[in-house]
Amino acid sequence: MGILRLAHVDISVPDLDLATAYYTEVIGMIEVERTPDRVYLKCWDEEDHHSLALRYDPRVGLDRMSFKVEREDDLAELERAVETYGYAVERISKGEEPGQGESIRFDTPSGQQMELVYDVEKVGRLLPKVNPHPIPENLLPGIAPPRMDHLLVTAEEVPEATRFFMEVLGFRLTEQLLDGDGHQIGVWMERSHSPHDLAVVTGVNGGLHHFAYWLDDWDHVRKAADILAYNAIQIDVGPTRHGITRGETIYFFDPLGTRNEVFTGGYRPDPDFPTITWTEDNIGKAIFYYEGELNDRFMKVHT
Repeated sequence: MGILRLAHVDISVPDLDLATAYYTEVIGMIEVERTPDRVYLKCWDEEDHHSLALRYDPRVGLDRMSFKVEREDDLAELERAVETYGYAVERISKGEEPGQGESIRFDTPSGQQMELVYDVEKVGRLLPKVNPHPIPENLLPGIAPPRMDHLLVTAEEVPEATRFFMEVLGFRLTEQLLDGDGHQIGVWMERSHSPHDLAVVTGVNGGLHHFAYWLDDWDHVRKAADILAYNAIQIDVGPTRHGITRGETIYFFDPLGTRNEVFTGGYRPDPDFPTITWTEDNIGKAIFYYEGELNDRFMKVHT
């Protein structure tokens, strides 16, 4: 019971047409629905209506992060838990948001708005459910990731945010980064038995550092780098490897400044997976294992 996985990430963009062109032609997502101020997109192996929503706004930033719950009753149970913790909860009725039923929304101690939803419209993958090929017969443009994977947000008080996500929402801590005094300055948490569905690092409240797409293997990451370079997309870091999560990665920016990631590898954490701890004196290798250091751009976030 409880949260299953990431459902969708909603961001604001000052140029809706440019953002849509990038996410469909360079990333290779599929446009599912469009309203006057929003575009909804999904990856080819996702059943749900969308995993990314673009909203026109002069400001670039994160609107909300949405997670799917396993049972309809989970919404009421988690609503009570959030309110008991001290945060107001807003109920969103079925039909208010394209592609999904009733949901609940609330602010988090890290300053982001979070949504939980159970009933999501299934629009189907590009593969049939009987005798499918491993990939779509008609090749998609761009990188064409099969699915959205995770996101990383920032918080002024990482330990407080961690307590909320773990004690109230049931996230499990896979890895943590501690400063010299033993305080958490970064945490990686999961609900879907992946290395992380949500990560929080020290920074401004409400910040979005990046959201990430899953790729199947290292060869797909290398191919993604070729596609990014061909399209003159600004690469932040990579291709490289994380120490934390053991994942292989590239970080890069969309044309409007939101950081994306492609990610593969890592491990499968069971519910009793012991937390891995990194210390601040190894922060370079923890984040970028090969380079052993962070660059200045990597600290950039949107609020």
